[in-house]
Amino acid sequence: MHIIPEPTEPEYFLTSFPRDAFPTYDWTERPATLPDDAWTTETTHRDGQQGGLPLSTEQSLKIYDILCRFTADSRAIRQAEFFVYRASDRAALEGALERYHSGAPIEPTTWIRATAKDVVLIQSLGIRETGMLASASDYHTFHKFKPGGRNQAAQTYLDAVKMTLDAGIRPRLHLEDATRASMDFLRPFIQNVQEISASYGPELRPKFRVCDTMGLGLPFEEVALPRSIPRIFQEMHKLGLQSSDLEFHPHNDTWLVVANCLAAVRAGCSVINGTSLGKGERTGNAPLEAVLLHLIGMGYYREKQPQFPALNELVRLYDEMNEPIPPKYPLYGRDAHRTRAGVHADGLNKFWWMYAPFNVPELLDRPLEVSLTKESGLAGLIFLVRQHTGRELPKDDTQLQKAYAWLLQEFDAGRQTSVEWEEIAPIIDLA
Repeated sequence: MHIIPEPTEPEYFLTSFPRDAFPTYDWTERPATLPDDAWTTETTHRDGQQGGLPLSTEQSLKIYDILCRFTADSRAIRQAEFFVYRASDRAALEGALERYHSGAPIEPTTWIRATAKDVVLIQSLGIRETGMLASASDYHTFHKFKPGGRNQAAQTYLDAVKMTLDAGIRPRLHLEDATRASMDFLRPFIQNVQEISASYGPELRPKFRVCDTMGLGLPFEEVALPRSIPRIFQEMHKLGLQSSDLEFHPHNDTWLVVANCLAAVRAGCSVINGTSLGKGERTGNAPLEAVLLHLIGMGYYREKQPQFPALNELVRLYDEMNEPIPPKYPLYGRDAHRTRAGVHADGLNKFWWMYAPFNVPELLDRPLEVSLTKESGLAGLIFLVRQHTGRELPKDDTQLQKAYAWLLQEFDAGRQTSVEWEEIAPIIDLA
């Protein structure tokens, strides 16, 4: 029989799971390809709206203000991109620019198609940088253009890049569908952009956003191009691009959105583009709060961190807009920190760290909660009483037993919904 060592004190692995911070990465060896700095950019006003958020100018600016409070002085979110095609979007952009010039921490940028017609739209808006849709895969270049093909698409994009540079605006090329694109297109196209921009100076140095448009990327170096996220960024670095020149914009169609973001950062991409609370086209964009939680774990933002409780206001705003996040959405969903199992409630009673991934009440300003079901047992009742009254009742307490009997009767009679404190409170008379 193998002997299990018995420690004198419990081993909590506090280096990985500190009591006052998000879980940290206890690197056995810090990857050499990790950027010195990493941050995020926001696309709620563009891809979030495109994905169904019904944004008025007022709502757009409310979101911008909340994200600025979340970012504070951490520089966690550095830019937000806006549509420019409708009057309400241009008004939102103007309002955000006014706030930015008055000291708000997030720089507004625009999103356009990489065409000469769209460049004309942004020349007088007062922005310093614009995203430019440059579809990269043959799925797009052969079917969006007539007669179609790589060279026709590339020339259209390059003409728009030259116009943007001439207007004194920094181009950010959005390489759409890059995880289905050939390096035989991406490599010479990027080189041509570099050559065109070389004489314009460092302030107009182009950026390149790698878009996993259909969520088909994979976080493994061992996978062949075009699906390997690490390999795509390795190829970008071979072209002389720096970590700060690169962004990653993934979608969640095959459930790998956060894993692919972390693979991109590990491979030397400094910037992740997404939306707070994951709103976006189809299955959604990268949830920036999740990415930032992991960036903090990697060792970024040690001096100044984003204010995670501020996003509770965004949750409430989406509720008011009839665009609520799912109840079980990680971190901020209504049920994200709610247990219905008696064994879990019992664990929360005995040592609440047992069923908490980190100090949720302190770091997110959200409570650990219990809803009562037929599986909750007395432990769930005890937890609710303590949470709402501060009283610690023994299992044989008369009032507790009375409430438990009522609870069992409800479920024996066929009740399927959970029971909340509001129903229990009148039964447990602690006056």
